Amino acid sequence: MRTVQITLEEDLVQAVDRAADQLDQSRSAFTRAALRAALARLAVQAREQQHRAGYLRQPVTPDEFDAWEDEQVWGD
Repeated sequence: MRTVQITLEEDLVQAVDRAADQLDQSRSAFTRAALRAALARLAVQAREQQHRAGYLRQPVTPDEFDAWEDEQVWGD
């Protein structure tokens, strides 16, 4: 692992320390998990944006999914 130095507001450090303590983790472990979660959210957002952009470039046609309508009927 590599040690890095970051600057945080005091109230943020205190909140992180409280949360880490509740989870029985170190500040570093909590921060690593939070950064991984933030990076994962960014990756999902990027994929969603690509998906939206694709549909803007090539919109769904009105009859594109008609062949699947019978497959959606669950019956009684």
